[in-house]
Amino acid sequence: MTDNNRVIIFDTTLRDGEQSPGASMTREEKMRIAKQLEKMRVDVIEAGFAIASPGDFESVKSIADTIKDSTICSLSRALDADIDRAGEALKNANSGRIHTFIATSPIHMQYKLQMEPPKVIEQAVYAVKRARNLIDDVEFSLEDASRSELDFMCRIIEQVIDAGARTINIPDTVGYAVPEEFGHTIKQLIERIPNSDKAIFSVHCHNDLGLAVANSLAAVNCGARQVECTINGLGERAGNASLEEIVMALRTREDVMGLHTGIDTTQIVPASRLVSSVTGFPVQPNKAIVGANAFAHESGIHQDGVLKHRETYEIMTAQDVGWNANKMVMGKHSGRSAFRSRLEELGTVFESDAELNEAFARFKDLADKKHEIFDEDLQALVSDTRASHYEKYKLSSLSVTSQTGETPVANVTLAVDDQESVSEASGSGPVDAAFKAIEATVNSQASLELYSVNAITSGTDSQGEVTVRLEKGGRIVNGLGADTDIIIASAKAYVHALNMLESTEEKAHPQV
Repeated sequence: MTDNNRVIIFDTTLRDGEQSPGASMTREEKMRIAKQLEKMRVDVIEAGFAIASPGDFESVKSIADTIKDSTICSLSRALDADIDRAGEALKNANSGRIHTFIATSPIHMQYKLQMEPPKVIEQAVYAVKRARNLIDDVEFSLEDASRSELDFMCRIIEQVIDAGARTINIPDTVGYAVPEEFGHTIKQLIERIPNSDKAIFSVHCHNDLGLAVANSLAAVNCGARQVECTINGLGERAGNASLEEIVMALRTREDVMGLHTGIDTTQIVPASRLVSSVTGFPVQPNKAIVGANAFAHESGIHQDGVLKHRETYEIMTAQDVGWNANKMVMGKHSGRSAFRSRLEELGTVFESDAELNEAFARFKDLADKKHEIFDEDLQALVSDTRASHYEKYKLSSLSVTSQTGETPVANVTLAVDDQESVSEASGSGPVDAAFKAIEATVNSQASLELYSVNAITSGTDSQGEVTVRLEKGGRIVNGLGADTDIIIASAKAYVHALNMLESTEEKAHPQV
């Protein structure tokens, strides 16, 4: 990197973001997000953890084979099999990176690795050299760096840089750091390590104390030039540093920090919507940058000021981050070409005419129910259509009777491996009755961990997007469903979650 004031944006939505319980994505969903990240001009896309499962390997490989304008990265532990698998997945990448890591904090080395510090350094150096034999671009991370000893970090970093690592990542793995302390650590490392000028220093901050963005910005102010982050701050536990907040903070306060990124900020809101739709994790209304209320003004004093001069209460424009192009003027008279074209602009490319025809038929059905079709509706429609491709169970029909003073009753016709089964159940409400009727046929023995309803757009004719999270035997999955009828959307989401449980693709956690 020749511009020392440019911050590299490393997006790990597809890897660390996917470690959120229930946020697992299919290969096709990962590809849709990867294409949107490329369109946003993200520098590095961490596509997955290649050795975790055959599905993760195929996801990394297909993204590496397809994406040309971003560097594609695969995570690996400091182990031969991990590194080799990552190298294999990235073999055809236009620009590829192996990201290998080992724990460096005393507590991790003693209890998790059960290795002495010299052995940890030896393993790290060996891993970097092995990765460099497979690919030119190697990143090394010190897991749990914020609880590691500074002198030890200096020793291991100097040696992995000599071994060929060109990016050194300092993660706040457990969200323990505070900004002044974390920034000082980055500054000390860069100043004390003799060969620090031969590598780019990076940070990866978790949000357990709500400080991930603040810690990341403190780090770049002290010399870090790569930030690892996710769309919507997605990630395990309390999540990661939010990409949109990092990027817009650097852009809005360039006068103070003197730093910039190469991100096309007008693609931030479309990316946020896509990730939310795919994962089933709704964005809170008051979320910075991408929340529905981020540019809304309720106070009369604020409204008056904005009308007179926007900058009285707005430090950036809604258009800067992509809020201006959210409505699609289409309806039941719109053609297939316009439908396909708009979805391609949103990052969705249909793999076959049959898939396009199925989605277009659903669009026509939706247009009969809704007067205005928004981009959010289209993204939900595509997610709903593609979810139906992974079905052991199919919802054929649903009828619910609900009235004041009476117990709701649901009748469900469910196709199980194309054999239809009819069941009936009562419940405390219409959704409860529908779920119990489905279970009367399936008997999944799964526990319901989350039921969430999110209005995709405004208005009483809005589609409701439902997320259902099921747990069975330690495995957690999300099911998604969308419809203008919230009961039908709920049943779709429940059936989708059941189908996800039936999937045989198992994933391993990178830190296990």
